Amino acid sequence: MVILQKRIAGLSEAALNRFVRRARRAAGLRGLANVLVTNSVEMRTLNRQFRGKNQPTDVLSFPSLLPISPGRRNNAAVAGEIAISADIAAQNAVQLGHTTAEEVKILALHGILHLAGFDHERDNGEMARQEMRLRQRLNLPVALIERADPAKHASSNRRGKLPARARRMP
Repeated sequence: MVILQKRIAGLSEAALNRFVRRARRAAGLRGLANVLVTNSVEMRTLNRQFRGKNQPTDVLSFPSLLPISPGRRNNAAVAGEIAISADIAAQNAVQLGHTTAEEVKILALHGILHLAGFDHERDNGEMARQEMRLRQRLNLPVALIERADPAKHASSNRRGKLPARARRMP
């Protein structure tokens, strides 16, 4: 299920829902991923409540606490939930030269990979490689992890080198 609390130009709930289904399949995520696109005020609240950080963030992932049974079709099982800041997505999109709709999809893909068990802070680049492969497969511009270390990933960017302003992003 997708909820757009804050509207994104060129992106409907139905279109984002279709993208999330495609990204889930591509990532091998079993179960559904609910996505909330909201504002930075709400993201600050969620980040403070669940991560102890009193600042807005672009994307948060909340894996389900209920296990998904192996070997069964889990069409109704929920793998987890993703919250995305439309405000930060819009800022990133302007800085990186793509649409806010594309940025929301990049953030949704990042969240889906977290729900699939990837952790870029601890996996020696495994999530970054998977995110890069999937963003190319899903025809998305430069992915979230690639921005953090553009020199390491510049050769894989389908749109060429990252803009200089992207290199300043954490």
